[in-house]
Amino acid sequence: MTKVVIIGGGPGGYEAALVAAQLGADVTVVERDGIGGACVLTDCVPSKSLIATSTRTTYVRESESLGINVPSGPDGKSEVEVDPNTFNPRIKRLALAQSEDTRARLVKEGVEVVAGEARLVDPHIVAVGERRIRADVILIATGAHPRELPTAEPDGVRILTWRHLYDLDELPEKLIVVGSGVTGAEFASAYQSLGSNVSLVSSRDHVMPTQDADAAQALEEVFTRRGMNILNRTRAESVTNSGTGVRATLSDGRVVEGTHCLMTVGMIPNTEGIGLEEAGVRLGQGGFVEVDRVSRTTVPGVYAAGDCTGVNMLASVAAMQGRIAMWHALGEAVSPLKLSTVASTVFTHPELAAVGASEDDVRSGRIDGRSVTLPLNTNPRAKMNEVNEGFVKLICRQHTGIVLGGVIVGPRASELILAVSVAVQQNLTVDDLAHTFAVYPSLSGSVTEAARSLMLASPE
Repeated sequence: MTKVVIIGGGPGGYEAALVAAQLGADVTVVERDGIGGACVLTDCVPSKSLIATSTRTTYVRESESLGINVPSGPDGKSEVEVDPNTFNPRIKRLALAQSEDTRARLVKEGVEVVAGEARLVDPHIVAVGERRIRADVILIATGAHPRELPTAEPDGVRILTWRHLYDLDELPEKLIVVGSGVTGAEFASAYQSLGSNVSLVSSRDHVMPTQDADAAQALEEVFTRRGMNILNRTRAESVTNSGTGVRATLSDGRVVEGTHCLMTVGMIPNTEGIGLEEAGVRLGQGGFVEVDRVSRTTVPGVYAAGDCTGVNMLASVAAMQGRIAMWHALGEAVSPLKLSTVASTVFTHPELAAVGASEDDVRSGRIDGRSVTLPLNTNPRAKMNEVNEGFVKLICRQHTGIVLGGVIVGPRASELILAVSVAVQQNLTVDDLAHTFAVYPSLSGSVTEAARSLMLASPE
């Protein structure tokens, strides 16, 4: 029986453990904080639970045209009240319940779960305290933690990382969010909806610079309409806690004051001090573990998955890397990781979801393709729900019509993108999508409508 030891119990680790157990291996998972790792306990699950509260709040605040009247306060704003002392404990309970559910599933499948700090002694021995566990296959899935700036060190009181948010007993009155990538945009959107006065500091020309430009612009317009103060083309040089608030000094000389500051300036892999380099595992720039497309490191028998590899830091990618590692290590047929089929979502309100090739790929000539963009405000279901922002964008190959990618901005875009993901994964054409039934009325009808537009526009 093959002995597999997995260091880290997040999505990359626990999904790998389930595959390995299914294939008959003897599996041990070592996790220091709890099964599910940071993804379940402090990051993804808690943040999306917070966003669920903020989204409901937005729907209530913006429902006047539907005949739902919300009283206004003296300042003219709706008096929808949110209670951090209710939703923050709920968020923590959900995270712990998800962690326990996942742990129970592992135990049921025969996986040994060990609590503690693990270290690689050599390519076949993992140390957990005084215990030494011999392994035929080792998977490193240790995740990452928030990057901190020496001039803006989080104190957990007023200068925060997202892992501190769920301990707050009051809603930040004036929140400064430093960093306008996916994480910064999500929390800025959420707290603006909850009622905080939000300032978002972005070092680039617009928020979410790695996303589709049209989508980023649409969301920035929504943020601005809701009252967010967006400070583009500048960086936070320093953030200080005055005792009663925070003061952020920006690179362009401006000073922004608030009650709290949330730092979202990237991630650092958890690869230091666990024996990787001593065992011969090569670390690349930033300390991330170097892996190939089947999750192998530079040491035979040692694999890595998830955020510690820096490969598209998404829970879904981590899980797939872990599964691929076990399929490969245990002799199963396996397809290498294909990032062009990865779907991702920014859980703002509205959501932004994307998969595959981008419109920039078409415009730059990297792919020979064409695209169509349909605004959601022409969709009948969107009209019924007073959805005025958002769009569906579909990209296909120029001559064959094979679907290469898509972008959706709108409610539940994270769910709507699945149809496009299936099309990209299975090499479907716009004709295939166009001839697929969509419910009427539905937002997903815009996906098939976009496909029909590309089908009718195809060259003769």
